[in-house]
Amino acid sequence: MARDPQVEAVHVAPGNPGTWGLSRSYGLDPNGQTWAKMVGLDVLDPLAITELTTAMAANLVVIGPEAPLVAGAADAVRAMGVACFGPSAAAARLEGSKQFAKDIMAAANVPTARSRYCRTPDEAAAALEEFGAPYVVKNDGLAGGKGVLVTEDRAAAQAHANDCGVCVIEEYLDGPEVSLFAICDGERAIPLLPAQDFKRVGDGDAGPNTGGMGAYTPLPWAPEGLTEAIMTEVIEPTMAEMTRRGTPFQGLLYAGLALTNRGLRVVEFNVRFGDPETEAILPLLESPLGQVLYSAATGFGSAGESTGRVLAGESVAQAVAGESAGRMAADEQAGKTTADEPDPTRTGQSAAVTGVPLTAARTSESAGELAGEPTSDWPIPSLAWTNEAAVTVVVAAEGYPGRPRAGGLIHLPTPPDRVDVIHCGTSLDGQGDLIAHGGRVLAIVARGENLTSARQWAYDYLSQIDFVDGFYRHDIAQRAADGAISTPVL
Repeated sequence: MARDPQVEAVHVAPGNPGTWGLSRSYGLDPNGQTWAKMVGLDVLDPLAITELTTAMAANLVVIGPEAPLVAGAADAVRAMGVACFGPSAAAARLEGSKQFAKDIMAAANVPTARSRYCRTPDEAAAALEEFGAPYVVKNDGLAGGKGVLVTEDRAAAQAHANDCGVCVIEEYLDGPEVSLFAICDGERAIPLLPAQDFKRVGDGDAGPNTGGMGAYTPLPWAPEGLTEAIMTEVIEPTMAEMTRRGTPFQGLLYAGLALTNRGLRVVEFNVRFGDPETEAILPLLESPLGQVLYSAATGFGSAGESTGRVLAGESVAQAVAGESAGRMAADEQAGKTTADEPDPTRTGQSAAVTGVPLTAARTSESAGELAGEPTSDWPIPSLAWTNEAAVTVVVAAEGYPGRPRAGGLIHLPTPPDRVDVIHCGTSLDGQGDLIAHGGRVLAIVARGENLTSARQWAYDYLSQIDFVDGFYRHDIAQRAADGAISTPVL
């Protein structure tokens, strides 16, 4: 958002040390003092979000995390007459309920794993028996990226199902996984670059699932026509079914997929910019993000409105965005920012440091064209990308994804131009020093001419970080860079 040449000012709420200096952050100032205007703000309270939107005179709001979307934050903002990038509460059920997503896919004939909706331990036991190992058990509701268990242990699978209460149990999908984001205006969609993330906590995909330990893009092993196939077989029919039900999807639709020996299958839907893929994808985007999101929020190519308004030169006075904001130097203890997922071990923590639902940006009085030179007879803007590769490596606090150790001191060297430092779970202590305050603490993003180069930049910088309590995976994008992933057949 901050890199968009038409964005004059960026506001972030609640914000973290990564947003200070590039934006007006609401929550904690650089000296660790709480700003009175945000005291008591409930990020799950749509009314509180609308009050902040009014106070900033924003005309574009982008809701970052999934929980405010499911709570209806986007509905409340739109009811004010303010453009909002993010789905309605009804449409956000695609992420808010695994079974709802399965129902939509069944109705739209979207390929996915066979599954059973289980409301009792006996139903779960029957489903586990039906599908066999490896067992896949998913909490039906939001679980902060940690509601999925994939295991060979039948007893562990049953215990997880019992803990969930209501869950979806499905067949295991083999093959490499792919993430594809699509920017949607309710009727049409623009794909971003496909990426691959790493969900397991340890090298070699060892250990439990997490919210994501790293990602990379592009995918050198991807079959030709992959993006087009996902759009045709998954994104477009899903949007059509949502529209048919009276809940058109407007916002960011994420499809997590497995490329199996039976073809592509949807693993899950998310309804927002999710990490760690976003951190790898957006640095390669050359098109102005603020203008693209405003276009989607108001409808691609609407006559006299939306895209035409932005491209023709009318100002987007302010924009409010979510989980990430522009680049800052690490010597200011900053970088792009992404909110770590809600963590059950962090109950009681202030909303000022647990999520980033809002960011706002003021644009200039004229807006340039989106890259790709859209015209009046081609309403959907194209996106321009660099020819580089990007690798994201997440630094987590010891104990993650269980009980992460908080308070560890972090000293960041100044990153080279090809490296961005993104703050996830960070804060400042009473002396103003940067400390860990969450499970996933930092994301180091590096760009290179290829994956090998990007990996080298990322891991060289990681080796210089002084964070005794931190750890990270050492194999992010390694197999892809080595050419060890076979190209699957669509």
